[in-house]
Amino acid sequence: MTSKLHAKNVSIEYHIARTREKFLALDDVSLQVNDGEFVSLLGPSGCGKTTFLNAIDGLIPISRGDIRIDGRVITKPGKDRAMVFQSSALLPWRTTMGNVIYGLELQGVNGELARQRAQDFIRLVGLEGFENRFPNELSGGMQQRVNLARALVIDPEILLLDEPFANLDAQMREFMQAELLRIWATTRKTALFVTHNITEAIYLSDRVVVFSARPGKIKEIIPIHLPRPRPLKMKRQMEFLKYEEEIWELIEEEVAKTGLAVKES
Repeated sequence: MTSKLHAKNVSIEYHIARTREKFLALDDVSLQVNDGEFVSLLGPSGCGKTTFLNAIDGLIPISRGDIRIDGRVITKPGKDRAMVFQSSALLPWRTTMGNVIYGLELQGVNGELARQRAQDFIRLVGLEGFENRFPNELSGGMQQRVNLARALVIDPEILLLDEPFANLDAQMREFMQAELLRIWATTRKTALFVTHNITEAIYLSDRVVVFSARPGKIKEIIPIHLPRPRPLKMKRQMEFLKYEEEIWELIEEEVAKTGLAVKES
């Protein structure tokens, strides 16, 4: 497979002005993601998963190493990447169509072409008929579909998703995971997905990257050899549960380093 993203020896260090101390968030992280691959990032709270995602998006500088997309070094945000945040962050004064079309307007795409492209992705995420609804007239799951359509319509090379379903109830989260896989199967975008949910990571991914406790390093990368398409009932199969147990043990080892783990008697 062709490599799309290559992070090499990435470290990110913050300087705390008040105490004049250095804070190492990520330490020597190297990761290669192939074109069209779905990769999830897991780890204890504060391990640097979102920091790494933000660095890929060009939102924060890295202290050492480099991040490349198709060989190009990342130094700032660009239209080759699109971020889907935990909050839908929709513009409340814009309708579904207005929110989806917003990124195209920023790129200078206007008129009928922009509306048609936006309509195609509104249809893809299952919101046809809701084009004229405002965000406060949509459920949480529907708002995140608008958020996803807004990211996809600009045709990014890499889709970055930072816990996009964390604010949804458990039932809606399950349905949105299945919806995301359906949409991803259609677009085949290279995707990096940050989550704290082990089951979610396994269900969605080709590989799961487990980070250590801070400073974040890659502890292990688990290839997920489950067939696609993946119905939700796959989560109850023995092979799936084995992945869940394996990854939970890795996470538990790292959480124990923070002093939060409860030892079994």
